[in-house]
Amino acid sequence: MLYLVGLGLGDAKDITVKGLEAVRRCRRVYLEAYTSVLTVGKEALEEFYGKELTLADRETVEQEADSILKEAAVSDVAFLVVGDPFGATTHSDLVLRAAKLGVPYTVIHNASIMNAVGCCGLQLYNFGETVSVVFWTDTWKPESFFDKIERNRQNGMHTLCLLDIKVKEQSLENLMKGRKIYEPPRYMSVNQAAEQLLAIIQNRRLQGEEPGITENTLCVGLARVGAPDQKIASGTLSQLCTVQMGGPLQSLVVTGTLHPLELEMLQLFSVDRSSFEDHSKEPLK
Repeated sequence: MLYLVGLGLGDAKDITVKGLEAVRRCRRVYLEAYTSVLTVGKEALEEFYGKELTLADRETVEQEADSILKEAAVSDVAFLVVGDPFGATTHSDLVLRAAKLGVPYTVIHNASIMNAVGCCGLQLYNFGETVSVVFWTDTWKPESFFDKIERNRQNGMHTLCLLDIKVKEQSLENLMKGRKIYEPPRYMSVNQAAEQLLAIIQNRRLQGEEPGITENTLCVGLARVGAPDQKIASGTLSQLCTVQMGGPLQSLVVTGTLHPLELEMLQLFSVDRSSFEDHSKEPLK
């Protein structure tokens, strides 16, 4: 049996009882290590679970998935995923491969940022399409995520922006030369995401457009959701360029139409109360 086990958002103890029981009876346990990270390291998980973990990076999963599944065909194997197992499409691919090979599988769900984002007070059923905000480079500055945020906002919906993670990435030079040298891990901050959105707003204005998101659009920054040092900050897009959110992982929400209860909740986390006094002056476009 292949067990896909969600680990939740915080530390080792966020695993469910059902998930922990599955892990403890498995012969081999893999820890997926590239779509997200926990606030504790592999050693803390091993101590709590009482099991040795094998780190599975993107290369392992994409190139060695069949060998993992061959193991699962003859013994119990657990594949641990931060958050919920279906928070990334990679894990759907693993399930499809298992089904094709006739390997039985069980999914054990857990909390993920997709539902835990409700901690900021925004109602989950008011969210539209989730988007990923990627790190820009000098030569690659995509804006497609901005268009999706605008569409959500036109429909009155909030947008959860998942911020880029770069783990075990190679420079172009090392990649071309086949050198297994990896760049240090990088995690996008709320500040960086807000700055990229503001840059797109300026670009659109230079092209004669008036975008549906402005410097004064109310947004929410979230950091380390589910951890003891979780931080939430609400304010204008401009304000979130400078607010101190601390370490990773971080997410950004661009608000749509706000219910009075949502507005009241967001004020609990406000960077500056005056942002909310001016909120009614900024219409949705």
